[in-house]
Amino acid sequence: MIRCPDIRRAELELEAAKLDVLAARAEFFPSLRLTAGIGYEAFNAPLLFSTPQSMLYSAAGELLMLVFNRKAINAGYFSSNARQTQAVVEYEQAILNGYIEVVNELTRISNLEKSFLLKSEEVDVLRQSINIANVLFKSARADYMEVLLTQRDALNSRMELIETRKEQWEAMVNAYRALGGGWQ
Repeated sequence: MIRCPDIRRAELELEAAKLDVLAARAEFFPSLRLTAGIGYEAFNAPLLFSTPQSMLYSAAGELLMLVFNRKAINAGYFSSNARQTQAVVEYEQAILNGYIEVVNELTRISNLEKSFLLKSEEVDVLRQSINIANVLFKSARADYMEVLLTQRDALNSRMELIETRKEQWEAMVNAYRALGGGWQ
């Protein structure tokens, strides 16, 4: 069962279009309608409500001939076929869009994983540089401003690492959603 709401909607519209074509095709076959009626009819006003003389009974059978409505039936059939063709195209487009969305999210997850690994290495290197800057400061080879700048760079790098991880989780949620997860 398809769980993506946009693909499911397109699938149901395609099924409805198929049923419309079947209904239009059924119009080509003759139909028989029986009707019956009863009422008062009189050409003479005083006899209008006198029951036996003014009662009109009718029983009529209608056989709709295809000859009379041929063009209208053909137009309805071709219109239904066109709507079905449009529904097929929309269904294929919905599937293609769903596929592209999933591939894009999986690619984004992969790219963010690579970025996360690079940022992790950068954080490790900057932690080491903080230790080196502290040693240089203690040995009077660097001023405290260099230590602060190194700590600032390390903090910015950690913040970018956290942001990258957050984007990675968001991409996983988007991929899950694109696959139809979470929809009922």
